[in-house]
Amino acid sequence: MADSTSPVAASSPKSRKSNRPPAVEAAPIEVGDENPAGDGDSTLGTDASSSSASISSSILDYRTMHGRTYHSERETAQYWAPNDDLQNEVMDIHHHLLTIASEDKLHHAPIKKDIEKALDIGTGTGKTSPESHFGRKFLTILLGMQESGLCNDFADEFSATEVIGTDLSPIQPSWVPPNLKFDIEDCTQPWTFRPNTFDYIHIRYLVGSVKDWNSLFEEAFRACRPGGWVESFEGVPIMQSDDGSVPDDSAMAGWGKTFIEAGKKLERSFTVVDDNVQEECMAAAGLIDIESSIFKGSWIPIGRWPKDQNYRNIGLFAQEVLEGDVEGHVLHVADLAWGWSKEQVTVYCAKLRKEIRSGKHHPYYRIKIVYGRKPE
Repeated sequence: MADSTSPVAASSPKSRKSNRPPAVEAAPIEVGDENPAGDGDSTLGTDASSSSASISSSILDYRTMHGRTYHSERETAQYWAPNDDLQNEVMDIHHHLLTIASEDKLHHAPIKKDIEKALDIGTGTGKTSPESHFGRKFLTILLGMQESGLCNDFADEFSATEVIGTDLSPIQPSWVPPNLKFDIEDCTQPWTFRPNTFDYIHIRYLVGSVKDWNSLFEEAFRACRPGGWVESFEGVPIMQSDDGSVPDDSAMAGWGKTFIEAGKKLERSFTVVDDNVQEECMAAAGLIDIESSIFKGSWIPIGRWPKDQNYRNIGLFAQEVLEGDVEGHVLHVADLAWGWSKEQVTVYCAKLRKEIRSGKHHPYYRIKIVYGRKPE
């Protein structure tokens, strides 16, 4: 794996002061004794055409690269992962593991139980995950790119709630609860929702797909009601360890280098967590009471190496997500970063699988949840 330069975000904002408390590090994961090897809405603005579109032949005209399909290019819309069935199945598993890691919470911002409208950026397939966790009904508008599971969770839990899910690709199931519908939306364009509409806006896993994070959070601030909350959930695509078991020359270490380098080529950063983009852009947009939510599941192990049973369960799901479509995760970014052919990617993925399955390494990646409130 070729070396990359230091992980500097491709389009991170300049450092700004924010009114957030210092982030708290999660406790290290203890290694277990056994490390076995193994396998026309009223919420829409008048200029709805700026970022939304009806399902048409142009949207279904997917790009094909290395035998995998990706969403059709519309304006500035970009996403680095495929949108085919294999990747979509992995996305559903990913939603489940993130739900477990988030302590079975679908939100961390202190939203009131009687909120009326919410917006979630991160819809994907919209399929149901094993859990639903809200207890009161409210209007939920789901807007997003390539993350799954929340649409049906909300719609099933709140059967009297109108739920709208949007994505860059029409990859959602044909059968959905009667209170759920989907549309095509590009959240990197001006949003079509009216100002001061939502009590809660949730943004998840847009890392590597947003060129201007300041504009994204400005749109969220505009659409949020005074007193409402905006929450951002992002991950770090870097495999690391606390015991030196992820050496610099390993395929695991090469994973992060590849994504960081690809982000520079895309001009869409994969280092938004470490660059504090969430906090800084929220503050710049005008949000206050900004907090970083650090919890036990902030570190996501990969594999069955953790001693703690809950961490081990998360690690097994994470390994399934990785191995379920490792080529799909890395095909496009490796081409961008290093100019690799499909055959070179196949060789790299085989080495990565071998390292993960060996039980000799203790890799994990990190997630961070940040939320802030719009002044009243």
